[in-house]
Amino acid sequence: MGLFRRRPKLPPAARPPLERDERVLAWAAAGNGEGDGVVVASNLGLWLPGRSHRLGWHEIVKAVWSGRELSVTPGEQIAERDGYLVVADRPVERHLLLDPGELPHQVRARVTQSVAYTQHHTLPGGGARIVARRVPGIDGLTWTVHYDPETPTDTDSVVAETAHLVATARTSTTPTDL
Repeated sequence: MGLFRRRPKLPPAARPPLERDERVLAWAAAGNGEGDGVVVASNLGLWLPGRSHRLGWHEIVKAVWSGRELSVTPGEQIAERDGYLVVADRPVERHLLLDPGELPHQVRARVTQSVAYTQHHTLPGGGARIVARRVPGIDGLTWTVHYDPETPTDTDSVVAETAHLVATARTSTTPTDL
């Protein structure tokens, strides 16, 4: 019986303001303690209750499904350097999903598919994760650096080593047979 059970359609009142080429992949009613809402996964990103805009898949640093709760850690661009962006965690957003359906699977698959390269490196006084993401509508990869807490991100040695690590990663991911 469960195999052929069709998921109800997203109620029109809960439908986010999708772009022309954006389509809903999965959705689930959410209760986060501050009122109910709907979490909607589209081909372009994730619509969360309380947000007026979509969170692109490439903007999600981490998403965790506990079996009842979807926890999403958005990233925020805090600096733009030559060839890469510096990203920091925003506060975790948690949403209780009583009937999650395919939503957790879609979130995991889409966030994972957006990552083309990821590697953690030790830096003077800390460390950083170098990540290359696929961004809809942008050719090539977008490179980001996510520093570990307590890493001195603006010292000359850290900035120079970070630039070197990003350049090396770019070279290692560029096809040579073009």
